[in-house]
Amino acid sequence: MRAVIQRVRQAELHIDGELHASIDKGIVALVAVGNQDETKDIQFISDKILNLRIFPDENDSMNLSLTDVGGDLMIVSQFTLYGDCRKGRRPSYSNAMSPESAREIYEGFLEHIRSHKGKVVSGRFQAMMDVTLCNWGPVTLLLDSKKTF
Repeated sequence: MRAVIQRVRQAELHIDGELHASIDKGIVALVAVGNQDETKDIQFISDKILNLRIFPDENDSMNLSLTDVGGDLMIVSQFTLYGDCRKGRRPSYSNAMSPESAREIYEGFLEHIRSHKGKVVSGRFQAMMDVTLCNWGPVTLLLDSKKTF
């Protein structure tokens, strides 16, 4: 699995022009499922999202996690994180899992991540979505369960 996480002050997600979900202080996580992913990948990415120390403590040092601060979490499925742009001008998505199989892994990921004590919202799998956010810092990190970067 891959994820791009952004520490945010607030975020909104719209589907078909309608507000679908919103969060305050927390993380927006764009998440993609690769064609080799399984349960251990769900656990790895979930743990990283919930426990990375990217929130400021009383000394303004990044020492606290989303779990520590009880922040909100917005999950957005985004298969394009597996876009390979090394050749040509059109990204290849051959490393992304097929939508039918990815849906099952993604739903398992959502179920696992909902153990977070704070607010957890998500977009709609395979929907066209508009995400508006205020990146706080900015802090943006790349995660990959296969540790390719």
